[in-house]
Amino acid sequence: MKGNTALRRNMSATAAASTASLSDKQHQILGYLREKAPMKTYFKSRLIAEELGMSAKEVGTNMTAIADGDLDVDVERWGYSSSTTWKVTV
Repeated sequence: MKGNTALRRNMSATAAASTASLSDKQHQILGYLREKAPMKTYFKSRLIAEELGMSAKEVGTNMTAIADGDLDVDVERWGYSSSTTWKVTV
């Protein structure tokens, strides 16, 4: 048990350090994903954009940075029909 607590603490510290390098828009998208991901797995850039007042292009560009980060959210480009679809797991 003690080892698990230390591991979780280390993972939280790593995630916190990774989020420090994110832009305001990336933090906004990441917050949206963290809130919604427990309820759904696939997200379209254009629908995230509508919710957050951004363009689909802005979301797509920033999602790539989130996907490349060492975060507690796993983001994977999944499909391209009528807007990029992202597979998100927390």
